[in-house]
Amino acid sequence: MKAIEVSAYGAPEVLREVERPDPVAGVGEVLIRVGASGVNRPDVLQRRGDYPVPPGASDLPGLEVAGEIVAGDAQALSAAGLRIGERVCALVAGGGYAQLCVAPAVQCLPVPSGWSDVQAAALPETFFTVWSNVFERGQLQRSETLLVQGGSSGIGVAAIQLGKAMGAHVIATAGSDEKCAACLRLGADHAINYKHADFAVEVKRITQGRGADVILDMVAGDYVAREIGCLADDGRLVLIAMQGGIKCAFDASELLLRRLTITGSTLRPRPVAFKGAIAAALRAQVWPLIEAAHVRPVIHTTFPAGGSPSGAAQAHALMESNRHIGKIVLTW
Repeated sequence: MKAIEVSAYGAPEVLREVERPDPVAGVGEVLIRVGASGVNRPDVLQRRGDYPVPPGASDLPGLEVAGEIVAGDAQALSAAGLRIGERVCALVAGGGYAQLCVAPAVQCLPVPSGWSDVQAAALPETFFTVWSNVFERGQLQRSETLLVQGGSSGIGVAAIQLGKAMGAHVIATAGSDEKCAACLRLGADHAINYKHADFAVEVKRITQGRGADVILDMVAGDYVAREIGCLADDGRLVLIAMQGGIKCAFDASELLLRRLTITGSTLRPRPVAFKGAIAAALRAQVWPLIEAAHVRPVIHTTFPAGGSPSGAAQAHALMESNRHIGKIVLTW
């Protein structure tokens, strides 16, 4: 099969097209002929050498795919309600930048009716992440206020749409007026251009001093102290990335006096059973929203995966430029 590998840690140009042996599905797994592969920030970190591959995972980058099941463990297929020939999208721990990819059956979800592989490939990594962090860890409830940092990112557009679909009041931040407008079109009640305004001050103003109940943050660093300042009493701050740095300082008394929670998670190294439980929750609670068109993918652009320079390298360069709104997807 053709695949895209990280030939050495470095700039996007280190991503190169190669031939690899076809993978074989093992116990509990399916083999997917990939039509499209989603591109995510962790792929960029892996390419730079900042995100080690979990033990046992493929060294190839790529955490989400969509395509057709061509082989697999019959018992696992049956248990997951899947069949050979069915089109699925899947969350994987690696190996997504390839024409063939192995995935645990329980981490596969059917491609929504009428959707392309490109649209479906934009779902798994972002929707698994948002569901696990906003709704399970953050416990967002109907009528509460959700602040989404980086609302125009792949994670951001999913969080805005799911938050609104579940009845929350959504505030998003973004780095340009164009991106703020995109967040509003997706359903955000308010969008803050963080380059022109202090998001913490604006959140307090918008909520009439109460603050946000849940904050989904990909920045960390000096954002944390400001986020604590604009959390509502009993609020929950959920960290899923550290683009602003790993160190932060804040007034710890605020946590005690206002009963605040700071939590966070990484999804890639979690066990299959954990991810399978998220997939089941998505199928039960989010897939009906997708089928009803209340939630939809936002595709910024696609690139053919291979070539010279590879489309994957172009995709990574675009992601690092932060000019995109929504998802970047590779096609095969």
